[in-house]
Amino acid sequence: MAGHSKWANIKRQKAVVDAKRGNIFTQLSRAIIVAARSGVPDPAGNFQLRTAIDKAKAAGIPNDNIERAIAKGAGTFGSGSDLEEIRYEGYGPGGVAVLIEALTDNRNRTAADLRVSFSKNGGNLGETGCVSWMFSQKGVCVVEGVVDEELLLEASLEGDAESYDRTDAEVIEVFTEIGNLEALSRVLKQKGFKVSDVELRWIPGNYTEVTDHEQARSLLKLIDTLEGLDDVQTVTANFEMSDNLMDLSFNHH
Repeated sequence: MAGHSKWANIKRQKAVVDAKRGNIFTQLSRAIIVAARSGVPDPAGNFQLRTAIDKAKAAGIPNDNIERAIAKGAGTFGSGSDLEEIRYEGYGPGGVAVLIEALTDNRNRTAADLRVSFSKNGGNLGETGCVSWMFSQKGVCVVEGVVDEELLLEASLEGDAESYDRTDAEVIEVFTEIGNLEALSRVLKQKGFKVSDVELRWIPGNYTEVTDHEQARSLLKLIDTLEGLDDVQTVTANFEMSDNLMDLSFNHH
């Protein structure tokens, strides 16, 4: 996982900065709309919705906006029903596999935006199925703070976790099957751990090593560009690179 934990960290710090940009509001509001639409529009009975609301609150989205997004998803406030979830796949520089989850009300516009982002940054948008076989979806609980690993291991086993990965001194990610995510987060919270984030994530089954500085720079710029698109919810790529190369590339792109 070398270089990948570092990436998770940088992305978390970036998310804090991005929260000041408008598109994170759009993305989080859309996640609420879809969650409210796919289950009951009541957070108490809808784990996906509860998680989306927690993220929105953490990013500082006003309660009015959150309520409106729930209403849109429930169909009691204007449109929200025309948003569809679509997965796009492609290749970044050096053949790195890129998986994108989007929520859009206009798939032609989204595909066109993605195609331009890929071609400007040395990649290309591929056919459905071209890279998704390399990824599997898992539930992830992000635990923050100084943690006794023995106790976390016990709690993780009790909550049926599959594995965990320390991304830095004060962040550990605990992985589980998708259907078990709610149960795992409940156990971890009951045991007193600070669960700062709960999400579904695509995990690559294999990694492509990136060693060339130019390639690394183009790749990080591609991911950044894709994440900046309003319709895009998540971007996952199967690259590994050294911390030094990542720092160099991040500071120059």
